[in-house]
Formats: sequence, C-alpha cells, structure tokens
Amino acid sequence: MSSQKTIVRMAAMTMFFASTACALASDGGTLPDQVRKANSRFEDVKVAEKEGYAPIACTSGIEGGAMGIHYVNPGLINDMVELDKPEAVMYEPAKDGKMKLVAVEYIATKGPANLGGQLFSFTNTPNRYGLPAFYELHVWAWKKNSKGVFADMNPDVSCEHAH
Repeated sequence: MSSQKTIVRMAAMTMFFASTACALASDGGTLPDQVRKANSRFEDVKVAEKEGYAPIACTSGIEGGAMGIHYVNPGLINDMVELDKPEAVMYEPAKDGKMKLVAVEYIATKGPANLGGQLFSFTNTPNRYGLPAFYELHVWAWKKNSKGVFADMNPDVSCEHAH
C-alpha cells in the first residue's frame, strides 16, 4: 500500500473514532456512563438469567485480582455488538452468596472491533475458553479498577467466595 493511501486510511479511521467519541459525549457521557445506564437491569442477577445468560467459573488473574463470575449469553456472540446487550455480565461473589455486578464484557467475532471509539483486545486461539479467535472489551462500569476502566483483571475483585 502506498504511503498516501496509508495516510488517507489513518485519517479516515481517526475521523471515525473521533465522531463516535463525540456522539457518545453528546448522548450522555463517557462509555462507562453509557454502559451503566444501558445495563443497570443486570444489577439483579436473576434478570441476566431470564435473558439467557449462564454462569461460567470465576476467573482469577495469575498476578492477583479477578474478573469475577461471567454470565455469558452465547446467542449474542457474533460479529456485532450492542451497548445494551453485552455478551457477558460480570459479578463478584459476596460472602453471603449474593452476586454484585461489577462489569460487562463485549465480545465480537470479527475485528478490529470497537465500541464508542474504544478498541477491543484480540484474543487468539488456542485460548483458555476453547473458542476461535475473538475480540473483547471489558468495561468496569460498577466497580472502580485501578488498572483502568477497560482492563481485563481488577485487583480489587476476588473469587474467594465463589462456589
């Protein structure tokens, strides 16, 4: 590809991401704000279950912290993502057995994928989930994450009380 075509392509991508970010800002704030607003119904884990989400084992990090228990809706995993239909909803198990919503995860089968201008991370195959290669974006919209709002693991989340 010529350097002129590369520059034009980069400029087009920059304009796309900037316009998406501006649209988000004018529609009610940052991406985490919008995620929280669009998905607050999942604060009750029973809502996630009614919508077809099922739990997988609590995911801990090798350097500490965790993602929590993912409730995944496999029917949503395809090449498109929708703000109010995350492919996974993440909960931290509490000592009393209750599940506290901490984050959501968006998963796309084609990429590069983005939501609100935020690029997804690529997970190649083989992976611990046994899935084909995919793109994913965690959004810690309910629990602060010192590693960043889009980081995979949260040092303040634990699987200690998972059953």
